[in-house]
Amino acid sequence: MASIRTVFALVCLSLLSTTHSVLAAIDYGQALTKSLLYYEAQRSGKLPPQQRVQWRGDSALKDGSDAGVDLVGGYYDAGDNVKFGFPMAFTITMLSWSTVEFANKLEAKNELSNALDAIKWGTDYLIKAHPEANVLYGEVGDGGSDHACWQRPEDMTTPRKTFKIDEQHPGSDLAGETAAALAAASIAFKNADPKYSGLLLTHAKQLFEFARTHPGLYQSSINVAGQFYSSSGYEDELLWASAWLHRATDDQSYLDYLGQAGNTGGARTEFSWNDKFVGAQVLVAKLVLEGKVPANSGPWSQYKNQAEQFICSCIQKGNSNVKKTPGGLLWFLPFNNLQYTATATLVATIYSEYLSPKHAPIQCSGGIIQAPALLDLARSQVDYILGSNPNGMSYMVGYGSKYPTQVHHRGASIVSIKKDPSPVACQSGFDAWFNKNAPNPNVLDGAIVGGPNDSDGYTDSRSNFQMAEAATVNTAPLVGVLAKLA
Repeated sequence: MASIRTVFALVCLSLLSTTHSVLAAIDYGQALTKSLLYYEAQRSGKLPPQQRVQWRGDSALKDGSDAGVDLVGGYYDAGDNVKFGFPMAFTITMLSWSTVEFANKLEAKNELSNALDAIKWGTDYLIKAHPEANVLYGEVGDGGSDHACWQRPEDMTTPRKTFKIDEQHPGSDLAGETAAALAAASIAFKNADPKYSGLLLTHAKQLFEFARTHPGLYQSSINVAGQFYSSSGYEDELLWASAWLHRATDDQSYLDYLGQAGNTGGARTEFSWNDKFVGAQVLVAKLVLEGKVPANSGPWSQYKNQAEQFICSCIQKGNSNVKKTPGGLLWFLPFNNLQYTATATLVATIYSEYLSPKHAPIQCSGGIIQAPALLDLARSQVDYILGSNPNGMSYMVGYGSKYPTQVHHRGASIVSIKKDPSPVACQSGFDAWFNKNAPNPNVLDGAIVGGPNDSDGYTDSRSNFQMAEAATVNTAPLVGVLAKLA
């Protein structure tokens, strides 16, 4: 009997040791560094001398020329060569929120300057895209013609047509999200560059007014965007922008706008480039927790309760919980699921920061939740993404010993133009590179792919864009979470 107990104890010790070694092997600091490197690989335009991702080169240097506007710069949204303004703006808002909340943590890891550089590459472009108060360029390139070719951005031959919104062709969602991005970025730059911060805020205020006074869905004005990034409404972007402008200015008019909202969003099932209600609810909940708005009057308690309903559903203590895979991943949608997991993880991390100083709990229908539980949830999701999952695979490219090698990404999948400058033609790129069953020649460090299915299964194939395509909106929310955990 004693020998059986000894064997059992050794087995338990072995299991504990294995679990500990898996978790101990997760290097949040390294993942943080790679997450910011990713944005350098997504850069469009003239690359700076300090560019660290060396397999990339200059690209799209004539963007905007068809409209007589300089639209060089910004980011390619995912694995293609189009600059979609709607998700680009949300990417910048997420990078800025990550930086605003965790600037000290980023600085401690010597990553604050890289985070600000990633934001500024986007905001410099968004400023260019806003040449007049009520004009905003929302897309360069066309998804249809771009997706028909498989070419590096450096020698692409696809059309670079520009598309805009204006007073006659409005887009409150696009203008509102861009206002949110610039307002959030203005806070991120307040100490590092006060003059630039002021410029960002000026553009943010103008864009909010444009969005508010000229209502409309942006894809009604920029039809080509609708097939790829169609917006379901603009009320959320207006609240989101107003919340950021209030935080940046402390101006009562933005608080009044939030207080007079007829629709605070209700309980949401996602937080994404399309649906910002959760973000606005969380920012208002911060005001409630800090006693800056009354907790039990007007819509303020609604915002807070609805933010907490979303969090409760993520932590599996709500009335309608977010699905989890058998391996423990929050699973929202089959297409690019990890972008939704990433935003939910950032919300949980930030909300734990808001609750902690007040020692305030969340009252979920399934029980009371304290701040540490939210951080535990965030850590569990990051650990899964970084390799603590049934496949033993990191879904952050370049991190760990096993990660996706066939990311659906034109630039990464084709030999660097610096190694072989021979032009890759539109169709020949498919034959020579897309259909090649081999690892990408360039490692897209820090990219978060779409991720596994609801059974934890993953197919590492370039053709499987639902799982294998990375996007700028996927990695941005994790910058803040990784900074907190590192």
